[in-house]
Amino acid sequence: MPTLTPYGLPRYTIGLIQEPTPLRTSISHLRHSGDIVKCLTPLLAHQDREQIYGVFLDTKYAIIGINHIAMGGLNEAHVSPREVFKCAILLNAAAVALAHNHPSGDPTPSPTDRRLTDRLANAGKILGITLLDHVIIGNDQYYSFADHGTLTPSI
Repeated sequence: MPTLTPYGLPRYTIGLIQEPTPLRTSISHLRHSGDIVKCLTPLLAHQDREQIYGVFLDTKYAIIGINHIAMGGLNEAHVSPREVFKCAILLNAAAVALAHNHPSGDPTPSPTDRRLTDRLANAGKILGITLLDHVIIGNDQYYSFADHGTLTPSI
């Protein structure tokens, strides 16, 4: 009979680390795209490259956390659904709203922005976490995929 050898398997604890300085905002619940803009413009305005943030919400759309998801270049930030929904899962979020900036100041979505939004809406549907909106912030203006009716999962 062969001898069984015990193997040391790594064990992990998963957790979130809260930042020591919270983002100060008068918004506690997201009711429309303007709330997302008001909440995240202080973080996204005047950036020299694209930044993507997620606002994570409970079932009543109360904000339970904000996370910096990715930083990109001048005209594009690469992000995968894994990076977006990792924090949502850890926070036990029911919904997520995304926002990113366009350093050019023009909030018109690029084809890449549209593909990313579709991909995230589909991933959220599979995971049971609603992608509430994806907002692009430019100079004193913004584009909301939800407001324009282009935020619908295809699955």
